[in-house]
Amino acid sequence: MERLHATVHGDVQGVGFRYFVQRKARDLGLAGWVRNNADGTVELVAEGARDKLEDLRRAVEDGPRTAQVDRVDVQWSNGTGTLGGFDLSW
Repeated sequence: MERLHATVHGDVQGVGFRYFVQRKARDLGLAGWVRNNADGTVELVAEGARDKLEDLRRAVEDGPRTAQVDRVDVQWSNGTGTLGGFDLSW
């Protein structure tokens, strides 16, 4: 199990981006959360199998049609196994 921590830059707030990430992560069977940050970015943490996390990373880089993703900063680490479900964080 691995952990993906990503910060998404661009026009990614107010366009359904968090819901897009949540739906994709749940479809992939990943655990974690996604939230809007005060600086206009969207941040997410997901844990699971590396291939599923790579699928999520690629989906986030494309985003929903309503978003404009400029850049995704990614950090990888070992999973903790402490996350359950995939939640929207406020």
